[in-house]
Amino acid sequence: MRIGQAKSDRNEFRQFLNFAVAGGLAALVNLLARYVLSSVMQYEVAVAIAYLIGMTIAFLLTRRFVFAASGQPMAVEYGRFGLVNVAGFIQVWIVSVALVRVVFPHMRFDWHAEEIAHLVGVVSPIAVSYYGHKHFSFKRAEPRPDAATNN
Repeated sequence: MRIGQAKSDRNEFRQFLNFAVAGGLAALVNLLARYVLSSVMQYEVAVAIAYLIGMTIAFLLTRRFVFAASGQPMAVEYGRFGLVNVAGFIQVWIVSVALVRVVFPHMRFDWHAEEIAHLVGVVSPIAVSYYGHKHFSFKRAEPRPDAATNN
């Protein structure tokens, strides 16, 4: 292995760890929000709203501490972040609801079933989300070809 490749691998690993920490903090907010929201609404709705709250926290932390500035406006990055998170949300919702409504009852598991199901669901999309955000949400803006000729 070349020295440059080893350094690149270390940087990638460090970036992924930073992503995991930022995502972990956002996941904690997500879980706490779902817990509070579940006291006033149905579990399925609480999972969805908590996901949006956690996603916004994840965006702010990831933008600040994980990926370099893309050169895109914040609204564009947030929109792209949201698109990547649509897939993540579908996975979180399916895993959370399937565990709490199907798998856990079949296993006769009821000890903090909603909390555990939601935690497993929230953690499930980490790798796909990392690469989606790295290569789409925070992808550096390509310079416009005409920008170089209009100086």
